Amino acid sequence: MTPPLRLSTVILPVRRWLDGGRDEWQRAERLGFHTAYTYDHLSWRTFRDGPWFGAVPTLTAAAAATGRIRLGTLVTSPNFRHPVTLAKDLISLDDISGGRVSLGIGAGGTGFDATALGQEEWTPKERADRFAEFVPLLDRLLSEDSVTYDGTFYSAVEARGIPGCVQRPRLPFAVAATGPRGMRLAARHGQAWVTTGDPKLFETGTPEQSREAIRGQIERLGKACAEIGREASGVEKILLTGFTPDRGGPMESLDAFVDFAGRHFELGITEIVIHAPIPDSDFAADQGVFERIATEALTQLRT
Repeated sequence: MTPPLRLSTVILPVRRWLDGGRDEWQRAERLGFHTAYTYDHLSWRTFRDGPWFGAVPTLTAAAAATGRIRLGTLVTSPNFRHPVTLAKDLISLDDISGGRVSLGIGAGGTGFDATALGQEEWTPKERADRFAEFVPLLDRLLSEDSVTYDGTFYSAVEARGIPGCVQRPRLPFAVAATGPRGMRLAARHGQAWVTTGDPKLFETGTPEQSREAIRGQIERLGKACAEIGREASGVEKILLTGFTPDRGGPMESLDAFVDFAGRHFELGITEIVIHAPIPDSDFAADQGVFERIATEALTQLRT
């Protein structure tokens, strides 16, 4: 049976909490989004010289200001996180939210986060190597009362995870991946898989090429699941919009979004994430259209 399509949003942490920040999270809940995510960065692209708040404190405040909507990162990476301290933060956040937290997690990339702690920027291979160690260790830290581990990149010595997550055996992972090693991590550890499409197509590709690339990614995820005897249908498939050749096109009107969402649902995508509008940025969009998409798009897709 094909799972229903879910609609979620991502709220960039660029507004002071008492000056519009809290309102955005509460609005996302009122509009009926399945999950409200935020980016987990130290700074990001064109927002680097303006306000940018931490993901975990923001989500903690959002958990206290809402009561139903799920919350999460999209995505957290090893660029400036350590599994032991991250696990403690996540257990606390899951408790405060009453079990409403999901962790989007990826290998990270280049950019400001990659060197903010004074380290040399990691090569693609080192990012993949670290990610392959980070995810299984974090899985254990969130699932076991005490973990000792001595790895190539990370260590833990009797790291306590008591009382554990509200969600059992741990909060869900949404693993961002396109390559074979990442797909295997998603298959083994992910309750969901995340894509932004094929980055090579963003500048010069077409929407049709992008959908074909996503179809291929979903097929590779299915093969990775089959290798360990897991049904790929048990892994949610999340598309974070704004990074395909369509760019902002799907946000221009309700009809444009319904067409975009329907075509990706046919590919096997089960959750689509749209950015809350930010004026004068790459994520500028009409607030009225955004709210109509939130409240009407799924109904139209079902008819």
